[in-house]
Formats: sequence, C-alpha cells, structure tokens
Amino acid sequence: MQETRRCDRRGAGRGWAGLDAEFASFIGRMSGRFRGGPFRGGRFFGHGDLKLVILSLLDERPRHGYDIIKAIEERSGGTYQPSAGTVYPTLTLLEEMGFARSTADEGGKRVYEITDAGREHLAAHQSTVDDIFSRVARAGAGLTSDAMQEMNRAFGRLARATYSQASHRLEDHEFLTGVAKILDDAAAAIHARATQK
Repeated sequence: MQETRRCDRRGAGRGWAGLDAEFASFIGRMSGRFRGGPFRGGRFFGHGDLKLVILSLLDERPRHGYDIIKAIEERSGGTYQPSAGTVYPTLTLLEEMGFARSTADEGGKRVYEITDAGREHLAAHQSTVDDIFSRVARAGAGLTSDAMQEMNRAFGRLARATYSQASHRLEDHEFLTGVAKILDDAAAAIHARATQK
C-alpha cells in the first residue's frame, strides 16, 4: 500500500528543508537582487533605470544584447547580471520609442545603436544616469569588500555549525531550543548594533 504523506499544520508556511518561509523568501530576494544561481537576473534597477543604462551603453558604441548584459555585469563589479528576458524587451521598447535602432550583422545577430532622439533623452536625464551608475558601483564595491566577505564567511561557519550539530541531535529538544536561543540573542545583538548612534 502506498504511504500517505501527512502534512503537520505546524510545518505550514515552511520553505525548503523546513526553513521559515519569511527567511527563505529573504534569501531568495537577496540572491535575486545581486547574483548567482537560479535567481540571477532579479530586480536590481528602479523603474525606468534599465532603459537609461542601456541607452548610456549604446551611446558608447553599438552593441549586441549579450554585450549589454556583460557590460552591466562588469559595471556592477560582477554582482549583478540582468537576464536576457529583461534586456531584450527593453531594447524592443527603446526601438519603439525611437531611442534606438537595430540592424542584423553578418551572423544574423541584432546590433543596437542609439538614435539622435535617444541621445537627447539621455542628455535630459544625465543626472539620473550618473546617480544610477554611482549606486551600481557602490553596491558592487560594498558586496565585494573585505568586510562583507568576512561577514559572509562568518555566516557560513554559523550555518554549518548549526545544521551539522542539529542534524545529529534531532531528538534532543533541549539542545535545539538552546541553539535557537543563541541565534535569537545574536539576531537581537545585530539589530541593537545597527541602531546604535
């Protein structure tokens, strides 16, 4: 007889491996915001920002869509790579707006270049463009700084210690609740440190 799997209501709203749904969602948002894995290409720019970024790149020289993707990744210090599903529709929109045009190269790929109308639009929003690239550079520098990398390593050590030990003591409720208390205290200490003036 096939085993029937029952869902304990206490597990409702849990993510992968029983992780709290809110925490799992946070990890997904952070991964998507920056880089890596299946979340690559998550939201990084504000509304309308990507159009200006692409126009700025096209103002430098004509580019293929893939070239635009790689250029944005380089400008962000490797912390963000937009998806093709984001870049190509934006290029189509820029063409429809008259800000860009495309031609096929010898290999049949589309090469995009900025139009005079696109340059005028870019010039009218130059301060916004400068602010966008400044934010991108700061995000890249912050995420790849020595301090951030050390924090990431410390978090990894914490996660490994927590789950490697807990996996051997699944029936030891006193141990598990004790670890939960340690983690809660650490979270409270981090919040307190963040609010210090």
